Amino acid sequence: MKYMLLIYGVEQDWTQQERQECMLESMGIAEELAAQGKFVSSSPLHSVSTATSLRVRDGKRQITDGPFAETTEQLGGYYIIDVDHLDEAIAIAERLPPAKKGTVEIRPLFPLPNA
Repeated sequence: MKYMLLIYGVEQDWTQQERQECMLESMGIAEELAAQGKFVSSSPLHSVSTATSLRVRDGKRQITDGPFAETTEQLGGYYIIDVDHLDEAIAIAERLPPAKKGTVEIRPLFPLPNA
């Protein structure tokens, strides 16, 4: 089953050095998962200040700079993994460095036909 691990955190909680160390450790985890055939994809996101949000209401497009939600934690990256069960996804999420400062949301992905 494929799961998406959504990484949330407060951008200001990370120093540049911590961010670099997080990236290196996360890349190591991705390489380990790839060797086990459990890694599909991952990527950090640019700062929330670069976001553009789109809403369509009554057929009209509304575009705003920044994230739509006014929240403390922002989406900072993701992993897509392919594991046998939720417990394994939780164990992987627990190892990710951002879990120590923010939140890792674990969501199963619907399988798409012919994909």
